[in-house]
Amino acid sequence: MRSEPSILHVDLDAFFAAVEQRDKPSLRGKPVVVGGIGLRGVVSTASYEARKYGVRSAMSTAEARSRCPHAAYLGGRFDAYRATSAAVMAQMRELSPLIEPLSLDEAFVDLEAAGLSGLDVTKVAAIADQLKEAIHAASGGLTASVGAGTSKLIAKIASDLDKPNGTVVVPPGTEAEFLAPMQVTVVPGVGPATAQRLTMAGVRTVADLQQLSLDELVRQLGTSQGTNLYRLATADDSRAVVSDRETKSISIEDTFETDLIDRAVLAAIADGMARRVSERLQKAQLSGRTVTVKTRMHDFTTHTRSSTLAGPTDDPRIIARVARRLLEESDISGGIRLLGVGVSSLADWIQDDLFIDSEAAEAEEVAVELPEQRRTRDRAGYYPGQDVIHTEYGEGWVWGSGRGRVTVRFETARTPPGPVRTFAIEDPALAVHYPHRPPEEDTDVAAG
Repeated sequence: MRSEPSILHVDLDAFFAAVEQRDKPSLRGKPVVVGGIGLRGVVSTASYEARKYGVRSAMSTAEARSRCPHAAYLGGRFDAYRATSAAVMAQMRELSPLIEPLSLDEAFVDLEAAGLSGLDVTKVAAIADQLKEAIHAASGGLTASVGAGTSKLIAKIASDLDKPNGTVVVPPGTEAEFLAPMQVTVVPGVGPATAQRLTMAGVRTVADLQQLSLDELVRQLGTSQGTNLYRLATADDSRAVVSDRETKSISIEDTFETDLIDRAVLAAIADGMARRVSERLQKAQLSGRTVTVKTRMHDFTTHTRSSTLAGPTDDPRIIARVARRLLEESDISGGIRLLGVGVSSLADWIQDDLFIDSEAAEAEEVAVELPEQRRTRDRAGYYPGQDVIHTEYGEGWVWGSGRGRVTVRFETARTPPGPVRTFAIEDPALAVHYPHRPPEEDTDVAAG
């Protein structure tokens, strides 16, 4: 641990839903759910208005609808999320040259690397509030919650304590005391199974955990996990803030609000990511030989598994099949907080029909709907929340579609709530719109 609270954890509040509310004035202050919008969909993000009804990340869309039937259920607009994330990350880099993005909506910021000193609680809180103001301006009104501490562990936990738009700085020397009254599940590595075992041993809070000796924890949980929990329970965390190195690959990744341990849900999410990677490969007229699955665990450790094919491909069935196999080989017992699928070893050619077999055909039939999948489109490709443009009415977004019609609300982030109009699906005056995609964006090559 450091002697000053020089590590910030910045977490954008209800990010996907907040971007939707920003760009759709009629939804501001109302329940919004972003995710798979079909019967077998999965919630990616719920606005705070929807969370009041018990809607949460990783919940099935069917259950979310039963809890909050009056919410707006929208598919994802990842061009908008990426553009907003880039603007936010730029503000963090203005503050420090060393940031560690964890996903589109959260990152660690190292104030020590910025050459700042004399970082007491008051000064760090002021820096955090200034950063939040810069993020609010750069993102068009989004809020962020910031935690600060002497380690990544403390900063991350602190950022969750005063949402939304909160700032929590943990004074140096108080870390163990800070953790003590919290439920033991706040410690990375304590998932449902471990929590149950600890409960049987009378351990419910971090204070209870701090009373156990190293030998007792090792006996209860094994050498690796026992040693790790013994260290983290007293906030002993010396991990450095590390910037991700840019690689020549095309990848998709997402962070979950709760650690996921359900293999079926994770496999479905991987399938959706594989399809999105394939779309980006095809758009860039590229293919790749190496498929990689990235997992960031409950304790922020990151693992990657890769498999290299005999020839390059852009086929979503093949990418999904390999990604699922790599995921099956991963240990997820402690819970996964981030999952990513990528393709590297890029080429501008494809090995046709190299992997067309029964397994690939099976992968194509997976029907679980995800936030990043647009499987609830009608024939013309429209889905709720999608950006569209009309030759007469201008920019708007899809309110709903079906039975040969599409209903559009014409409004943007720069206008007041707008009117609603319904058109025939095949109306030539209406088209899909990409207002957040930069003109120079051709290959959309991302860090792996």
